[in-house]
Amino acid sequence: MRYTKAYYMKNYFKRNWKLVLNVITFVLLAGAIYFVRKDVGKALQDLGKINSVALLLILPLQVINYSAYAHLYQEFFKILATKKQPLKRMFKVALELNFVNHVFPSGGVSGFSYFTARLKPFGISTAQATLTQTMRFVLTFASFVGLLFIGLFLLALGGSASNMIIFVTCSLAFLVVFTIVAGTYIISSKSRIHSFTQTATKLINKVLQLVRPKHPETINLQKVEKTFNETHENYKILRDKLPQLKTPFYYSTLANVTELATIYVVYIAYGQFVNPGAVIIAYALANFAGLIAVLPGGIGVYEGLMTLVLVSAGVPAGLAISVTVMYRVINLAISLPVGYYYYNRALAKLDKSVPLDA
Repeated sequence: MRYTKAYYMKNYFKRNWKLVLNVITFVLLAGAIYFVRKDVGKALQDLGKINSVALLLILPLQVINYSAYAHLYQEFFKILATKKQPLKRMFKVALELNFVNHVFPSGGVSGFSYFTARLKPFGISTAQATLTQTMRFVLTFASFVGLLFIGLFLLALGGSASNMIIFVTCSLAFLVVFTIVAGTYIISSKSRIHSFTQTATKLINKVLQLVRPKHPETINLQKVEKTFNETHENYKILRDKLPQLKTPFYYSTLANVTELATIYVVYIAYGQFVNPGAVIIAYALANFAGLIAVLPGGIGVYEGLMTLVLVSAGVPAGLAISVTVMYRVINLAISLPVGYYYYNRALAKLDKSVPLDA
């Protein structure tokens, strides 16, 4: 029997998928570092000008931040009546997801796939993992609606609530509410799920066919619909246990507050006490934009938008740029190496548990 080149390549990837994935990861990470090389250099130069003791506060804040996400995952799995997941495991998964979402330029989609594969050996189904990760984003952004208006109120007290800031705040709040309502409307009905998956999958496959002309169905419609239908059943469980969502909502709010506090600590390290409202609104806009950015971790888009909003809220441009860059560099320097370590260990375990012909 004569084998084609495509056959040998396919079998090579099956046998060496972990190696290939690691190579891709290193290439993407190297690209991310290359794009911010000037910012990294500037941040290192500024280290001598700031209060390094104050910066140490970032470490406990980030531990609390990742612990909040770990607790959030635990609470959702408890609501969905899945097998109990240890806090230590979920803390590691939160770090791994942060690494994946920063390195792979997919607006968070890579995180969904990785989260599913990572927890499948521990009894978590694809639908349960997908719903849990979706609800993490839903609650994280929902908790930000209240924080946005608190930020706007604080800016108004300081006399810095410009028309642009008001417009940005109201637009973000409306976008979050609309997305949550629309998503709930679709997932609450099997007929609407069927219509949505049919339309969305066909549209995405047509777009993907432009770069993969020999693959008219890159995304399998039946698998997508099956996952959405399972998610619908899990949604009904959440709907019936709506009061229990208070605890996950608390942890999502805690995650947002600790991240905002991390940014503010950098301002304190610079000896500046700016209006917290400016930080809240700038951080919210930068994170929304990061979801649709092409580059890993929203590099360039994140820093640019955050600086723009801070300046429009009255923060001096030089200070806004320096703090934003310093926050990003230190935050990524703390989380990405640890995230990669656990990510690489997880890949090794997954590699041992997955058959070569699977």
